[in-house]
Amino acid sequence: MRYRIHHLTHYRYQQPITLRPHVLRLRPRSDGAQQLLRFDLEVTPKPSQQTAIADLDGNSTVGLWFEPTPTEQFTLVTTAEVETYRSNPFDYLAESWANTLPVDYPMTVRSTLLPYLNPVHEPIAAGVVDLAQAIAHRTDGNVGLFLTALVSHIYETCDYTIRATGHPWPGGITWAKKLGSCRDFAVLFMEACRAVGLAARFVSGYEEGDPTMADRDLHAWAEVYVPGGGWRGFDPTHGLAVSDRHIALVASPFPSQTLPVYGSTQEGSRVSSVLETNISVATLDP
Repeated sequence: MRYRIHHLTHYRYQQPITLRPHVLRLRPRSDGAQQLLRFDLEVTPKPSQQTAIADLDGNSTVGLWFEPTPTEQFTLVTTAEVETYRSNPFDYLAESWANTLPVDYPMTVRSTLLPYLNPVHEPIAAGVVDLAQAIAHRTDGNVGLFLTALVSHIYETCDYTIRATGHPWPGGITWAKKLGSCRDFAVLFMEACRAVGLAARFVSGYEEGDPTMADRDLHAWAEVYVPGGGWRGFDPTHGLAVSDRHIALVASPFPSQTLPVYGSTQEGSRVSSVLETNISVATLDP
């Protein structure tokens, strides 16, 4: 599939502010599942310095630095064209030693995966551990069946709600409420995976969605490291394995490291702002 994404982010401040350095996580990644064909970024006010930065997880971010000139607005407009390739999310053969829970990662692999194995919120809530163990038991510990059963179970059991702002809830809260936003479901899925020893990370990006719906927003899902298949996406908001209708921006073991815009003003929290966003995802002819 080929997509064009247009993303507007506009901050209006109650009084003039001075922008400090910012990091943007709005550039779609390029890997075996998708390739970035074009990316344009417009920033107002114009930064004095702008550069591409690869972060610790290999995400392609953009660093911005500004002159100390007061402004009442901060606007970011990105336009990207991305081609996605993974029509079959199960197009791999897992390593034979990684088919059954618990997965016994070799030491070199485990050392690399440690941040993705540690709990997002410590300790993992008992309810989430019970959920993970129940599904592991139901699927006889088969890793592939566990992942598909878990993503389906969260989708079928929990109700979706829109939470425009705020950090993701801990998995225990989401599971107790049986309610959450896409980022809440992603964290719940990650914590359930980590509870049975599977490495998982948080992904921020876009989805094709319903073309008749005008309102769009950033989407969140999870990826699990499957030896033999690499990082594989699962979207508990929709109860499915991720294929070529999701466009990833960034991924991290820490949801806070996927915020699309990260930075501050010299005035700090003393000045409030109003945030406006507008996102369009259009399918292009191949």
